[in-house]
Amino acid sequence: MKLATIAAATMLPLAAAAQAGAGAIINGVPWYDDRDSVVSAHGANIVADGGRYYMFGENKTDSANTFTGFSCYSSANLVDWKFERIALKTQAGGRLGPGRVGERPKVMRCPQTGEYVMLMHSDDLRYKDPCVAYATSDSINGEYTFRGPLLYKGKPIRKWDIGAFVDDDGQAYLLVHHGYIYRLAPDFHSADSCLTAGVKGAGESPAMFKHDGTYYWLSSHTTSWERNDNMYHTSKSLSGPWQMQGPFCPEGSLTHNSQTTYVLPLTIEGRQVPMFMGDRWSFPKQHSAATYVWMPITMENGRMSIPELWQAWDPQTGRQADIGMRPVGRRWASDAVGDTMSVAFSGCRVGLKGTLGPDCGYALVRVTDGQGRTVQSQTVDFYAKKASTGLRFVSRRLPEGRYTLTVTVTGFRPNWTDKSKTVYGSRGTFVRIDDVVVID
Repeated sequence: MKLATIAAATMLPLAAAAQAGAGAIINGVPWYDDRDSVVSAHGANIVADGGRYYMFGENKTDSANTFTGFSCYSSANLVDWKFERIALKTQAGGRLGPGRVGERPKVMRCPQTGEYVMLMHSDDLRYKDPCVAYATSDSINGEYTFRGPLLYKGKPIRKWDIGAFVDDDGQAYLLVHHGYIYRLAPDFHSADSCLTAGVKGAGESPAMFKHDGTYYWLSSHTTSWERNDNMYHTSKSLSGPWQMQGPFCPEGSLTHNSQTTYVLPLTIEGRQVPMFMGDRWSFPKQHSAATYVWMPITMENGRMSIPELWQAWDPQTGRQADIGMRPVGRRWASDAVGDTMSVAFSGCRVGLKGTLGPDCGYALVRVTDGQGRTVQSQTVDFYAKKASTGLRFVSRRLPEGRYTLTVTVTGFRPNWTDKSKTVYGSRGTFVRIDDVVVID
């Protein structure tokens, strides 16, 4: 395949890939795959290949921040996700063995070899042994083979937060925290040059896209899993000079309560639209309660922005979507452990509106049928440093019928420390419900 064909494949026209009744991307709620399991793919990237989108991300647990594998999901429309496999499993030992950290997988197809190459950050649990490593597979949704450290000048790249970028000509680059860009060798198995060795003001969780001949570099401030006002730099050349442009979301919104992980270039109705992909981390319940914020980026006069957060939007049109919410509930708030609120409803899909806040914790949300049997149970995180209102939970699609939704205050809250032992997270266990809605 020619290089130009490889580059063009990363912008799969959604109209050509969409299924009937594809629905909408709903921000800030748990998503479910074809097994009715929570989609667990944070620190992700997406590759368009063979008429489908393939998403690779961290397969988290609710017990410890250890590497349990990188997930692979596929979709025809960016809404409905099929679980493909654990693409890279825990190794018997070494850099991705038991008790190690594996983060931010980024997959690219190498035009020279036809091989799929996955880059990642490996580390120990204290984040004192960082290393960029790589794995390979002959097929995009196959099992990847761990190859070890990615070398530059014969030595491992001892860095942590990473990203990846493929330019228009098919050339691939490794992005590293604080403004490092490494060009990959033709086989993507090593780095052959370092284009920048630090960009003033650049942070962690690097991501990049190109629009109208300008490169846009996104990154976050270093506040662990806590949200902050992510910023961006621009340049006409990957080797710089890079110019700081400031936040791309309204200042104080903390990037709509998310952290950058990747930018996916889309073609929507003949227009090139970059799609921001952000994570809402939720330590320690990173598997069950962490969610996602995906939004089309507004490009105007050489500047990028996400001026507001849409609760739901249609990736076929790039516009805000009405998902048909019918109120059936009531306002309720409590921080008493074990306190519950229940609402009966008729339909096949129920949603929960609530207010995030700095004194909030985890809720247990259960849906039971007419015989009292639990048909869905979900942990929902109500914490955010920046208060916001909106959907917190949307159930999977159930058979049409009568159900009861019950919300319980668990008494648990998200809290964590970083390498400097700074404490982050909630100072309380409140759960604040604004309404229960049936989604048509």
